Amino acid sequence: MNYFFQVVKRYVPPYWHQVALSFLFNILSALFSVLSMALMIPVLEIIFQQENEVTTLLPWAVDNQVIVNNFYYYVTLVKINFGAGYALLFSGLFMVLGTVLKCSTAYLAAYTSIGLRNNVIRDVRKEIYAKIVTLPVGFFQKERKGDIMQRATGDVAEVEGSVMASIDMFLKNPILIIVYFAAMIVMSPQLTLFALIMLPLAGTIIGRIGKNLKRQSSEGQAKLGELLGILEETLGGLWIVKAFNAEAQMNGRYDDLSQQYCRIAKRIMRRRDLAHPVSEMLGTLLVIIVVWFGGTLILSGESSLSVAKFLAYLGIFYQIINPAKAFSQAFFSIQKGMAAMERIDKILMADDKIFERPDGKPISEFKSQIEYRGVSFQYEADIQVLKEVSVTIQRGKMVALVGQSGGGKSTFVDLLPRFWDVTSGQILIDGVDIRDYKLHDLRGRMGIVSQDPILFNDTIRNNIAFGVDNVSQEDVERAARIANAHDFCRQAQIPCLRLCAGLSRKPRSIRVRC
Repeated sequence: MNYFFQVVKRYVPPYWHQVALSFLFNILSALFSVLSMALMIPVLEIIFQQENEVTTLLPWAVDNQVIVNNFYYYVTLVKINFGAGYALLFSGLFMVLGTVLKCSTAYLAAYTSIGLRNNVIRDVRKEIYAKIVTLPVGFFQKERKGDIMQRATGDVAEVEGSVMASIDMFLKNPILIIVYFAAMIVMSPQLTLFALIMLPLAGTIIGRIGKNLKRQSSEGQAKLGELLGILEETLGGLWIVKAFNAEAQMNGRYDDLSQQYCRIAKRIMRRRDLAHPVSEMLGTLLVIIVVWFGGTLILSGESSLSVAKFLAYLGIFYQIINPAKAFSQAFFSIQKGMAAMERIDKILMADDKIFERPDGKPISEFKSQIEYRGVSFQYEADIQVLKEVSVTIQRGKMVALVGQSGGGKSTFVDLLPRFWDVTSGQILIDGVDIRDYKLHDLRGRMGIVSQDPILFNDTIRNNIAFGVDNVSQEDVERAARIANAHDFCRQAQIPCLRLCAGLSRKPRSIRVRC
């Protein structure tokens, strides 16, 4: 629960005005609900007990006794003139009015909480995407792309469906329970004290059912991420799968993980669905006990509780059962949602190892040379890829790296735009360490040609002008001609032609712009 409140503290503060409005409307809804039930008391007392009839109308004043007296008077008047049936109908009109006010304020509370819920989830999605595009390349080589996609989509949906729904529950149900209990205490302190003793017992039983649900939910989300990872790998390397006749092997991997996820999901859902019948059974048992205890008080004459008040008391007590049951269901939802939020935080809290100095220097132009000076690099603590490499590349020269696969060619190139940072040594452009430059300027001076073609799901024009602002149509067409793509684009005759997205592997060629 502490983690739940930490999440609330992180994302809810910008929308406190919506929280306040929802809180206010929920209070009004609870008050109108109690009022509609309480209006039945005088009617029942006058109909079934002649001594409660009032025949004197007092001058109206802002006084509780005056208001109660005059309401009793009008109910008595209707009963005498039209009969007990019309008196019940008369009081029913007030109950309808109270119910209309209750439902209206409840809708307004839901209306404001919907804005809160969707705004917070939008912020979570934006934060995840912003973090993904700023994380270093190395993070994605250690993590499965499918698992990252699951965290950014499925886990966020889990947070929306559980944590945010629970926030809505916390804005509503505690208010209802407090207001209902306050009305019950006014009616019968003894009976309410007895109910307060019984409710924690029911809550303890429900809490034990939800034990370990968070751990199981986290395992389920992880397995689903692995499933998406296999799917992503299959789509990316489908021609390899077919070329090596590995369809059966991939099917076996996918089926095995799918079966594991199925077993975990069944355990989670069975435990979650156990909450409703258990809370229903405990609620019914609690009502029976309260009816027995309240009836005993009335029959023994030890309480001032009348039959009419007891019926209204039962009506209010029955209203409190649904919010109490919602707490038990929210407990299960929070456990699942917190497991999903912890997985999301593994991305949000990931360490960005590529730091940019606040006083970084701009690069106005490339003048003379690029120098690798005693550069060493290792991905892990015990795996060294480059060792004390020293190379000088003069401006205007074309340099090719030749070597066996895994020899460090791609790593050598990746260090220049700072996809990775050197473990030791320096890379200098015009005598300045690249870590002293502004990262945006450094990469802006480079043209990168990837090993595989990269096409985003956007227009041809936007793919050509990707990452560059205020590009003219003439520049786009000139670039298309250089890439031998202009004729194809013109023959397509679809100015907004959308192309399938593609993922590239490591860049193989980098050209520094002069």
